[in-house]
Amino acid sequence: MTARPSDVVILGGGVIGLACAHYLLREGRSVTVLEQGTAGCASSHGNCGTLTPSHAGPLAAPGTIAQALRWLFKPDAPLRIRPRMDPALARWLLAFARRCNERDWTAATRAKAPLLLRSRALIEDLVRQERLDCEFEAIGTLSVFRDEANFAHARAVAERLAAFGVGAEALDADATLAREPALKPGVVGGLFYPGDASLRPDRYVAELARIVRAAGGRIEEGARVEGFVLDGSRISEVVASNDRHAGRDVVLALGAWSPLLARRLGLRIPIQPGKGYSITYSRPALCPRVPMTLKEPSVCVTAWGSGYRLGSTMEFAGYDDRLTRVRLDALRRGAAGFLREPEGPELVEEWYGWRPMIPDDLPVLGRAPGIDNLVLATGHGMLGVTMSAGTGELVAEIVAGRPPSLDPAPFAPDRFH
Repeated sequence: MTARPSDVVILGGGVIGLACAHYLLREGRSVTVLEQGTAGCASSHGNCGTLTPSHAGPLAAPGTIAQALRWLFKPDAPLRIRPRMDPALARWLLAFARRCNERDWTAATRAKAPLLLRSRALIEDLVRQERLDCEFEAIGTLSVFRDEANFAHARAVAERLAAFGVGAEALDADATLAREPALKPGVVGGLFYPGDASLRPDRYVAELARIVRAAGGRIEEGARVEGFVLDGSRISEVVASNDRHAGRDVVLALGAWSPLLARRLGLRIPIQPGKGYSITYSRPALCPRVPMTLKEPSVCVTAWGSGYRLGSTMEFAGYDDRLTRVRLDALRRGAAGFLREPEGPELVEEWYGWRPMIPDDLPVLGRAPGIDNLVLATGHGMLGVTMSAGTGELVAEIVAGRPPSLDPAPFAPDRFH
């Protein structure tokens, strides 16, 4: 069978793979995207759609381990690690724990903030230039607190983030309630991040797929990658369920599934699937004005003209494919503690998806060690949508051999070897 040729074969048709396809097409490359489901069907579909440079600080931070231990035996905790015998998870947790210190937090933030800020700006440019119909709004986000100690800690972190270009406005209780009438009394304050934005993620991904196809890119849906043919240190063919494909370069952008396929190439990517949940409704009458994070229950709330979503939580349970009721109920309960109308009148969808979580909370971007024509673009954790355009631009620059817009060294795949 003769392989179908392209300049670049992209494995994965989620938000990262499609963003890479767009920027590679702008470089004049021909592109084929292989997606085992439909474009954007996985974690790109049901997240809360916030674009958050405000999340530049990594999850691995001082105090995170102590909090995780307090939540260990609570099935409805915002962070849940399901107890089980899993050596890969144990190694991941150990690597994560080693980074929960001030030095590593600062180093990760210094690397992550420029990528988030550039990507946030690129997405706004992309929406305007390509007229993406995805309900984009540059209206900031609001983190809301009901605990004084949590609020004080968050203010201190926000002051540190200012040094990396992420601005925040601290609000007292009255100012928070005045800013957001959808909130119940009882909040102690809030942090408003004016540089954040939001969009409807499923529509954003659909629009990325549209402009990729319009520019001549091929998106092969229902194409499961089954293996590779190697010629020395190069991938000569990608074997998929629908065909064989050949590219001068191959981009692996499979999100949480990346380590399973990378293993066939002798690569180790320390990704664990972090299961997140969301519930989508029609809009309630009293809808939040801006996207919010309700900090104590870790519930994200986003309203669009077309709907309303509660989301977040993190569960390390492997590739468990059950829609766990206790996790969904935790979202409802968390929202009910803060919002006058926590749910919309009509339930539209209950959803889960797996985020590709890396111990140092930095994506894996760059040429793979030992395979000359393979570029990795994965491990974006909870921020795949926010980092999408920045990742696409950087991958296109790497493939084209041009000077990168950002220093790629902190994201290098060989940092795990």
